[in-house]
Amino acid sequence: IVRLIQSVPSRKAEPIKLWLAKVGYERIQELADPERSLNRARENWQKYGRSQKWIQQRMMGQETRNKLTDYWSNNGIKQKDEFAILTNIIHQEWSEVTIKEHKKLKGLKTQNLRDHMSEAELIFTALAEMSARQIAETIKARGMSENKLAGKRGGSVAKKARIDLENKTGNKVISAGNYLNKTEGDEIT
Repeated sequence: IVRLIQSVPSRKAEPIKLWLAKVGYERIQELADPERSLNRARENWQKYGRSQKWIQQRMMGQETRNKLTDYWSNNGIKQKDEFAILTNIIHQEWSEVTIKEHKKLKGLKTQNLRDHMSEAELIFTALAEMSARQIAETIKARGMSENKLAGKRGGSVAKKARIDLENKTGNKVISAGNYLNKTEGDEIT
């Protein structure tokens, strides 16, 4: 694409050339210093009105997720649909809704569900996934059937905690709140 745009002899193409050069330079810098990528993600979430606390929870949840998918990758889970199935098992166990139902509740179509979760939803998702990984490691889960079992057990840990919190606060953790059409400073409802 860069070569094609560079070959266009027009002043109108110049801003696109400059933008592509800038983006390319930034990505090369991020390869040399991955912290720049994390900072860019933080800045983007801030532009979308996420609080510092929410951003921290989202990043912590992503790290927890990465550890779980690394475990799966090293223990017989290779296909993309297998990752999706296991993720849905964990999510449905702790939240009592499927990922598809949760997205529908929030009015999401193609958006990433986690980017529209409340702080509590992010925390319980991370708890379920961390629990699933630790249980899988403990039982040395390999393949789909053993990882399904670990996923259900891990989701159950978070489900018990969610129900306990809901009973003590009177508030539901799973919410229809999202960040669609939010302006800076708006909190998720």
